[in-house]
Amino acid sequence: MCKSSASRGSGQRTSGRRAFVRVMKFKTRLRVTFISIILLPLLLTVLAFMMIGVYLVNIQKGYDLRELDYAMMNDNLKDFVGDVDRMFGDLLRQAERNPSVFGDAEYLEKKNAELSRRSTYLLVRKGKELFYSGNAKGETLFGRLPEYGSVSFDEKGGYYFDDLECYVKQIDFSFPDGSEGTVFVVSRMHAMISKKLVSYMFIAIVLILLFTSFMLTNWIHKGVFTPITELNMAMKKIKDGNFDYMLETNVEGEIGDLYRNYEDMRLRLKESAEEKDDNEKRNRELISNISHDLKTPITAIKGYVEGIMDGVADTPEKMDKYIRTIYNKANDMDKLINELTTYSSIDNHRIQYNFQRINVADYFGDCVEEVGLDLESRNIKLNYTNMADPSTLVIADAEQMKKVINNIIGNSVKYMDKPNGRIDIRILDQDDSIQVEIEDNGKGIAAKDLQRIFDRFYRTDASRNSAQGGSGIGLSIVKKIIEDHGGYIWATAKEGEGTCMHFVLRKYVELT
Repeated sequence: MCKSSASRGSGQRTSGRRAFVRVMKFKTRLRVTFISIILLPLLLTVLAFMMIGVYLVNIQKGYDLRELDYAMMNDNLKDFVGDVDRMFGDLLRQAERNPSVFGDAEYLEKKNAELSRRSTYLLVRKGKELFYSGNAKGETLFGRLPEYGSVSFDEKGGYYFDDLECYVKQIDFSFPDGSEGTVFVVSRMHAMISKKLVSYMFIAIVLILLFTSFMLTNWIHKGVFTPITELNMAMKKIKDGNFDYMLETNVEGEIGDLYRNYEDMRLRLKESAEEKDDNEKRNRELISNISHDLKTPITAIKGYVEGIMDGVADTPEKMDKYIRTIYNKANDMDKLINELTTYSSIDNHRIQYNFQRINVADYFGDCVEEVGLDLESRNIKLNYTNMADPSTLVIADAEQMKKVINNIIGNSVKYMDKPNGRIDIRILDQDDSIQVEIEDNGKGIAAKDLQRIFDRFYRTDASRNSAQGGSGIGLSIVKKIIEDHGGYIWATAKEGEGTCMHFVLRKYVELT
C-alpha cells in the first residue's frame, strides 16, 4: 500500500523596503493649523517686542541687560512722570522734616527699589563725595551734577542731559554732622517708545507673518500634498499598466488608509492581470492541444473511410476492423468534447449536481466491474479492496463521481509504460470519512510536477511527441468535483514506479 501524504504550498508577496513615517490625521492637522495661526504670531510678536525693546533701550544705549523692566517700555508718559513726581515729593518732604534718613543705607535701598520700577534711581552726595548710587551708571553722571545750592526746594525744577538721555531732579539738605548733602533723582528718558521701535515692530510683525505662513504651508505641503502627489504618480503607473510600482512610505491616518487601499488595489489588479495572462496562455495551449487531439482521430477516421470507399476493405474481416477503428476514434472525440463541456461548466460555475445517499460498497463495486473489462482488454490487472463497513454511506452525485474515477483511471492507462500494468483501488475507513486510493505502476510523476498536476491545462509532458495527447484539464475537473463534494484530493508518486491518487469524502451520518 502506498503511503498517504498531503503537501501544502504557501506564497508571500514581497513589498519592498518601507520607511515608517507618522502622518497626522486631517482633523488634527487642521486644529493644529488653526491654533498655530492664532498663537504663533502672537507669541513671536511678544518675543520680538521684548527683543527690540531690549536692543533699543538697553543694548543700543549701553545699559546692562539686567536693568530692563516694564517701565522702560511704558508708552504712557503722563503716568510715568506722575509717579516719579510723587516719589520726588516724598523725598522732598523727608529732606525738610528728617534729612538724617539720607544717611541710612537701608532707607536709601528701599526708596531706590521703589524708583527703579519706573526706570529711576537715586544718587546721594555728601560734601564733594558720592555717598550712595542706586545704579552702576551713577558714577558716570556724578561728575556732571550741579553744585550744592544751585536749585531751591522746587519739585518742578531739574536738569536734562541730552547725551545721557536722563532727567535729574535735585534736593539739597544737611547731614546731622553739618556736612552738605544732595539727593539726585535720575530718570532715564530713553525708555519711552520711539518711532524707531514702532517701525521695527512693524517690520518684525511682517516678518513673523511671513515666517508663520511659510512654516504652516511647508508643513501642510509635506504632510498632505507630497503624499497625494506620490499617490497620483502611483495611480498613473497603474493606468499605464505598471502594477509593480509600490508606495515606499508606510504612513498613518487618512493618507495611510489611501496608501493601504492603493496597495490592496495594486496587488489585486496585478494578480488579476497575471491570472488573465496565464489564462490566455493556457487557452492558447488548450486550443493547440484540442486541435491536435481532434486532428489525430479525424485523420484516422478519414483514412479508414477512404479505405472503405476505395475498396481496400475487401473482406468482411477488414471491413469489421475498419468500422471498429472508426467507432473507437469517434468515441475518443466524444470523450474529448464531453471533457471540454465539463470544463466549460466548471469555468462558469454551472455544474449541476444531483446529490443523494450512495452506498460506498455497492457504488465502487459497480464501478470496478464496469472498468474491469476494459482494463483486462488492455492487459492491465485491476485489484479492488474495500476496508469500509458495508453499510457506509456518502452524499454524492453518482454521475460526477463516475467522472472522477474514470478520469483518474484513464490517466493511469494513458501513462502506463509497463507490459504488465496494474491498478489498485482501495477504500479505507476513517473516523468520519472514507479515503479512496487509486494506485498504478505506471511511469509516475516527477517531484517538480506533482504539486501542479491539478492545475488547469497543466501537462507533465508538454511536447507533442508523445502519443497520449490530452487537453490537460482532466485532473482539474477531478479536483473541482471532489471539492464541491466537501472533500479534498492529493497525489503521491515516484518517478518510474507509479502514482497514487488519494481523495477523501465525508460519511453520511443519520441525525437522531
